[in-house]
Amino acid sequence: MKPSSDASSDALHIALISIHGLIRGHDLELGRDADTGGQTLYVLELAQALARRPGVAEVELFTRRVEDPAVSDDYAQQTEQLNDKLKIVRIDAGPKAYISKEQLWDHLDVFADNMANYFRRKARLPDIVHSHYADAGYVGSLLANQFSIPLIHTGHSLGRVKRARLIASGLNTDQIENLYNMSRRIDAEEHTLATAERVITSTHQEIEEQYEIYDFYQPEQMRVIPPGTNLQHFKPPQGNELSGELYQRLSQHLKEPDKPIILALSRPDQRKNISALVEAYGESSQLQDKANLVIVAGNRDDVDDLESGAQEVFHKLWASIDRYDLYGKVALPKHHYRSEVPEIYRIAAASGGVFVNPALTEPFGLTLIEAAASGLPIVATEDGGPRDILSNCHNGILIDPLEPKTITSALEDILAHAAKTKEMIQQGLQGVQTHYSWEAHTQSYLEMICPIIKEAERLERKPLTRRQGLYKDRAFVSTLDQNLMEYPQALQQMLAKLKENRKTTLFIIATGRRLDSALRLLKQHRIPEPDVLITSGGTEINYAPKLTTDKAWEHHLDYHWMPHRVRAILKDYPGLKLQPKSEQTHFKVSYFIDTEIANLEEIKCLLHQEEQSVNAMLSFGQYLDILPIRASKGMALRYVADRWQIPLEKILVAGGSGADEDMMRGNALAVVVANRHDEELSQLTDLKHIYFAKNSYEKGILEAFDYYDFFGTCQSPLTAPKEG
Repeated sequence: MKPSSDASSDALHIALISIHGLIRGHDLELGRDADTGGQTLYVLELAQALARRPGVAEVELFTRRVEDPAVSDDYAQQTEQLNDKLKIVRIDAGPKAYISKEQLWDHLDVFADNMANYFRRKARLPDIVHSHYADAGYVGSLLANQFSIPLIHTGHSLGRVKRARLIASGLNTDQIENLYNMSRRIDAEEHTLATAERVITSTHQEIEEQYEIYDFYQPEQMRVIPPGTNLQHFKPPQGNELSGELYQRLSQHLKEPDKPIILALSRPDQRKNISALVEAYGESSQLQDKANLVIVAGNRDDVDDLESGAQEVFHKLWASIDRYDLYGKVALPKHHYRSEVPEIYRIAAASGGVFVNPALTEPFGLTLIEAAASGLPIVATEDGGPRDILSNCHNGILIDPLEPKTITSALEDILAHAAKTKEMIQQGLQGVQTHYSWEAHTQSYLEMICPIIKEAERLERKPLTRRQGLYKDRAFVSTLDQNLMEYPQALQQMLAKLKENRKTTLFIIATGRRLDSALRLLKQHRIPEPDVLITSGGTEINYAPKLTTDKAWEHHLDYHWMPHRVRAILKDYPGLKLQPKSEQTHFKVSYFIDTEIANLEEIKCLLHQEEQSVNAMLSFGQYLDILPIRASKGMALRYVADRWQIPLEKILVAGGSGADEDMMRGNALAVVVANRHDEELSQLTDLKHIYFAKNSYEKGILEAFDYYDFFGTCQSPLTAPKEG
């Protein structure tokens, strides 16, 4: 038996596979657990949209059958007919009970065999199999190879990226393996990439930052087809939005509620950068005169009950509101229901407002599409998915999330030019219909799969091989200011080498700068986001691609840390002056130091006498950072190396100032680039594993790559075994 699109009918038969979670044709239990989230909604809406297409004869959505008193009997039905062209087929595999996706791996071969038996009982095979997530990718690969059916795959998330987020949550490598079967997941993803004819992603950034790190990645295999948006839910104002109960709740604390609404809607997460929006609004009397600011940031009863990151976001927002005296101009509603979100957009649109997404990083930007579909112009971060959205919809302005002035300027521009804004709104509504509706999605989808089914556009397989290690096995660490800011051509050569070896090499930036300052400098010099960012002198660790903060590291640093006591003890110490607020963080008290007046050893002694367990770090002869005793760039680097299971002997550290010394001591390979601050590291000249480069900045780093054969043997020639 074989696919029969060349039989009596050319209408397509499509099989979708989404194994884990709870899937049914009505009342999806979104958010019930980690497995019943966005993927289940995406797959169901895709199936429904495909079934509406005239060229599609049948859509079958395959998932696992569950018989469990803890869940609805709906999930025990072997088939659920949704309409004459669409049904859900539930396959028996493993225990009858509902189990998490991490427990499914031993049962996937049974799922594949039982799904194959289902195919054999039918009159024809599907024309295409489309798998969703790694578990379905594994099953889809087996069926595609067994029956010679083309495989399409959507990853939704990837194991190698997920592993970085789990490391950030505080789990070690063994825990990640035991809890998440990560090596099996990544193997399944590689196997799927080796089999699939096409892989569908939501954005170009998803390809560049996630799929490129896989061994069987092929650029020709990837297709960007953004998910559809339910335009029945998200639609322009109907005329009664400003008279309802929800509007009263949103505007109850505003002095002049009739003004247009600048709307932001996101989780209370540092990466969402909402505080920059408040700063942008506070800096502009023009904006305050013309519009109110409404920030919908999750739900809260008592802020002190929220996790620490969310608490910090709200305290920052309230501090900015107080600093700029924005009372009565900014609303931070405490509660809203998920079902109210479409109406919130419509209220902002009916008021003549604008939607803002100022996130530091935004892989896709679903809220922007929802806002556009609701008749709002948008102001959005230039990072990631919003670039694609505005390129398609032409309905707003991209801003630099690290520069609040660009947010201010964009909002002033939109609110000041009614005719231009009206054109943006219309272009946004049309753009969503053309590019982000389910009709548009399925149109692009069918245009992609039909030539594959007819064997006109099969993927030409390149000779790709798996490398030995599953994960990266070495790391390159560099500071910013004294290493990467001088020779643009050499910098690009260095970055090209790192990109060429990104599957094996972890790229780490370690700097005394704050995260936002470091990101600004990276952007200015066109340095791509590293895998790991160690900032604020080693007190903060963030991981790509979503700048996920390592909460376990923060908890580790809090030991005996009392910054208010440090500031009080050093308040009148001669030769010290506090740096601006922008340079202070919760785990870093920063001073300018005049070393002609202030004595570093005396400062350390004074803090010790006052029972303060701290690290005092001097850099560039003029900056003094007081950190928790457990914090430094070297300690942070060792923590990252341990989490990622990379031996120090395979880590190359490039440094140029005294603040880099504890990263360079010990077992790591190191290079001191020949800059004007290398005298601060002159005491390291007798250490064999530290190479003093003849060249400065990026040229010195390239010299060290060759000296250590970093991308090859990765060892010092002084310690390499002698031949013969």
